Amino acid sequence: MDLQLTIDERQGLTVQLYRQLRAAIVEGRLAAGQRLPSTRELASQLAVSRKTTLEVYEKLEAEGFLAGHGAKGSFVGRGLASSAGRRPVSIDIVPASVWRSVPEALAMPRAGADLRLDFRGGVVDRRIIDFAAWRRAIAHAVRLQARMPGTYRDPAGEQELRLAISRYVGMQRAVACQWNDVLVTAGAQHAINLIARVMVEPGDTVAVEDPGYPPASQAMRTLGARVVPVPVDGQGMIVDAIPADARVIYVTPSHQFPLGMPMSLERRVALVEAAARRGAVVIEDDYDGEFRFDGRPVESLKSLDHAGVVIYVGSFSKTMFPDLRVGYAIAPPSLMPVLLKARQLEDWHGCTLTQLALGRFMLEGDFARHLRRAQRIYARRREALLGWIGGALAPWMEVVPSSSGIHLTALLRGTSEAGMVAHAARLGIGLHGIAPFHAGGQGPGGLLFGYAGMDVDDINAAMSALVSELGSQ
Repeated sequence: MDLQLTIDERQGLTVQLYRQLRAAIVEGRLAAGQRLPSTRELASQLAVSRKTTLEVYEKLEAEGFLAGHGAKGSFVGRGLASSAGRRPVSIDIVPASVWRSVPEALAMPRAGADLRLDFRGGVVDRRIIDFAAWRRAIAHAVRLQARMPGTYRDPAGEQELRLAISRYVGMQRAVACQWNDVLVTAGAQHAINLIARVMVEPGDTVAVEDPGYPPASQAMRTLGARVVPVPVDGQGMIVDAIPADARVIYVTPSHQFPLGMPMSLERRVALVEAAARRGAVVIEDDYDGEFRFDGRPVESLKSLDHAGVVIYVGSFSKTMFPDLRVGYAIAPPSLMPVLLKARQLEDWHGCTLTQLALGRFMLEGDFARHLRRAQRIYARRREALLGWIGGALAPWMEVVPSSSGIHLTALLRGTSEAGMVAHAARLGIGLHGIAPFHAGGQGPGGLLFGYAGMDVDDINAAMSALVSELGSQ
């Protein structure tokens, strides 16, 4: 029996000996029924204390790997006898077939490792956040947690945060609700998944925008839904094209993803009325509607909903930072109890510390101050980007009119997405096409410009280099 023990601060002698003996038994190098040296003999051979060998033998006996027979000694247990001498076989476990069609990357385009300037969507500037205020909010949450009983919390989320969200959406988005109408989730995608779980049965029809947000569609497909892409135009989703049997309708009305235009008021009213007639539920994903740059805010679908068919979904991924992992859903009273059941079955509730901190951050006014500061900074970056697209880059692209959000989309003129992306990549610039957001990857060529994470100087440098590259072709 070949055992090698070394002085290692990370692994004590007891741990090393236990792991080596266990591996020898599992791998068949010590056969079932084979007698082991006594604890005294093994301690002498390895120059360790007998206490070490006693602890290891006792642990292996408790787990069934060894069997003690009094004065006769310790023997290898027979629990692994049936597998002795067999060659280990690696088996590929096959998941449900629906997951074969789910792409590996569901989120926004990933950053290119060698790209100096990247216009990825969904990226925010963390430097804008007042982290001194955020640290105070975290400290407040820690003090509250220290006084709480050590038990599970409300699946709907912490009351302090739910109150803050209800006030926020009531003021900013005209969503009339009370604090107990709010369900806190781990981001908007989590909210969409929960809604899908309680609303979708295999074979149900779900209507989504085309082009649209792939993770929402995939969440529905994995539950067996028949997902039907519905085309959009300059006013948003074409309501008349929604299938008559649609049970769920997913839309991004404030800032259509990925094109960016808002849904017109007439379409909003028509969509809510159509859903009410059919008994369908509408998921309103207001993923970055907080940032508005032109005109007056457009009414949310939820503010127009008198029949109780709209579930309003929001997130702090774009207003704070994506890895905060906090979102929310405001559902009709008829759906709230079952959504709470689904949340409890899934993971019971989210991180209490984060929720308490964010609630404090909002109720103390720090979140509102942060939004005002971010709005000013993002507006300057947006104007810089619009200046280039509408100016020097106009021969190659045309921006889709948009009044809100932290990305712009431009449709291409006389050039392909792949070609434009390749031109930019040679310059160390990350551009991202919108083809993956179209059903079947087919649609007008365009580029999605996420500008929130880039300084004005970076935007100007990237666009200037791109103009020079294109002009030289």
